[in-house]
Amino acid sequence: MIIIFAGAGNIRAQEDYRFDIGGGIGMTGYLGDANTSNLYSHPSWDAEVLFRYIANPRWAFKTDFYVGGLAGNSADMTNIFPNDETYKFTSTFYELGEMAEFNFFSYGIGEYYRHLKKFTPYITGGLAMTAWSTQGKGGVAFCIPFGFGFKFKPSKRLNLGLEFLMKKTFTDRLDGPLLDDPMGIESSFMKNTDWYSTLTFTVSYEFSKRCATCNYKD
Repeated sequence: MIIIFAGAGNIRAQEDYRFDIGGGIGMTGYLGDANTSNLYSHPSWDAEVLFRYIANPRWAFKTDFYVGGLAGNSADMTNIFPNDETYKFTSTFYELGEMAEFNFFSYGIGEYYRHLKKFTPYITGGLAMTAWSTQGKGGVAFCIPFGFGFKFKPSKRLNLGLEFLMKKTFTDRLDGPLLDDPMGIESSFMKNTDWYSTLTFTVSYEFSKRCATCNYKD
C-alpha cells in the first residue's frame, strides 16, 4: 500500500506544475466613433506575452502584456457626423492586465482519478491598464477585458490556446483627439467610450513542479 501511494505521489510530482509562461500573436478589432457596428471592418494586429499561475485544474490567474494596433474609418459607417465630416485613424496600444480564468473541464494530463482532460473551453475576465498613441497624441486609461478561450495540451508541459477578449476602455480618445465625442454626447457610458478586441493564438510552457519531492509515510 505504501508503494502504491508513493508511486501516485511521484506521478503527481512529474505532471503538476505551478506556472506557465509563453506568448502569442493575433488580430485586433475596434468599436468607437469611427466604427459603431462591424468589429473587424479594419482589423489590425496584436502580440502578447503571458505569465500564468495555475492554482488547480479549474482555476488559473494570468498576467499579460499586449502590444498591438487599432484602425478605423468613419467613411464606412451609415452614421453621418456633423458637416458630413469623415475620420480615420491608426493607433498603437500597450496593455498590462491581470486576468482570472475558469476552465469548464479539469485541465491537464495524468492523474486519471481526477478526470483531467487535454482540452477545455474557459471564460476569463479581469482588469487592465492601456496606454496608446494616436496621431501624435497619447494617454493612459483603465479597461475591463473579458471573454472566452480554448486550451489544448499536446504534451504534459506544452499548451496551445486561442482566446477572444473584448476590452471596454474608460476613455473616448483611443481613436484620437478628433474623435473625442464628435456627436456632442457628454455623458453616455456606452457611447463616450471606446472598445477594442484581441483574438490571439498562444503557445506556453509550464514549469516549477508543485511537489518536486513528495514523501508519504504510512
